[in-house]
Amino acid sequence: MGQTMCICSRGSITVDNKKYYFLQKLDEGGFSYVDLVEGVKDGRFYALKRILCHDREGRLEAQTEVEMHHMFNHPNILSLVAHTFIERNGKSEAWLLLPYIRKGSLWSVLEKLRDNGSYMPEKKILKIFRGICSGLKAIHDKGYAHRDLKPTNVLLNEDDSPVLMDLGSMNTARIEVKGSREAMTLQDWAAQRCTISYRAPELFNVESYCVIDERTDIWSLGCVLYCMMVLEGPYDMVFQRGDSVALAVQNPLLIPQPCSYSEGLQLLLSSIMVSNPQERPNISWVLEQVQDLQSYSPNIQTNTV
Repeated sequence: MGQTMCICSRGSITVDNKKYYFLQKLDEGGFSYVDLVEGVKDGRFYALKRILCHDREGRLEAQTEVEMHHMFNHPNILSLVAHTFIERNGKSEAWLLLPYIRKGSLWSVLEKLRDNGSYMPEKKILKIFRGICSGLKAIHDKGYAHRDLKPTNVLLNEDDSPVLMDLGSMNTARIEVKGSREAMTLQDWAAQRCTISYRAPELFNVESYCVIDERTDIWSLGCVLYCMMVLEGPYDMVFQRGDSVALAVQNPLLIPQPCSYSEGLQLLLSSIMVSNPQERPNISWVLEQVQDLQSYSPNIQTNTV
C-alpha cells in the first residue's frame, strides 16, 4: 500500500507524514463515511472516505476500489491522493483520501433546479454529458465497467466539468455466465451494488447462459441523461411507489411531452435506452453523437417539462 496513516489527538490524521485536520462529516452510507479534512501544510480540503470492512471479503472489495482509482489518470475520473487500511477496535477500515469537490454531485445541482422551478440548458447538459461519456470511455477502454453510474456518483467542478466517483462496484466489463448458479450469484451481487432505478434490465433477471458486458453502463448513462432533462430519474417514481422497476425497464421509455429540448437530444436518449443490450450502442458511438449535437448548438432553450 505504501502509505502509513495514524490517528492522532485533536481530531487529526497523518498520511505519509502529512497532517490533516478533521472539519466535518460530509456523507454517510451503509458501509462508509465521508469526512471533510484539511491539509495542515497546504491548506487544501480533502474528502476522507472511510469504508468499514466487516470481513475478509469486505477488505478485498475495498482493495479493489483502491486499485480501480490507481488504474486511471483521467480528468473525468476521481483521483486517489492516498490510502491505507487500519485496525480500530478490532475492526478493519479502509481510508481513502480523495480530492474535495466543493460544488457537490450532479444530483444536488439538479435538485436545486427542480426546487427553484428551473431547468438545465441543453448546452450545459451536453457539456456535462460529454465529460461523463469521456470518463466512462476511459473505463471501458481498459476492459472495465462502472456498474453504478447515477447522478449522485457524478461530481461537478466549478466549471461544470464532471468527475466520476465511487468506483467500488467496478469490475471486469465482460462477464460470461455459465449456469443458473452463476446467474443467481451475479443477480444477487447486482441487487446489492447497482442502484435499482439505474440498473440495466439484463441485471434484474440474469439468464443462465449469457454474457453481461459494459453496456449495462450505457443504460445507466441514459438514465442520467434523462435525469438532467427531466430533473428526476426515469424509474425514480416507479421505485418510490413500490411498483416493479424490473417490469418497468422492459417497456419502451417515454419522454414526457411537450419537451423543449432538441429532437437530436431526445433521439440520442431513445437510442441509449434500449432494453435489449445487444441493440444498445457502445460508449464511442454515444460520445460521437454528443459531439455532433454540440457542433449543431441549438439556439432554442426554453423550459423542460
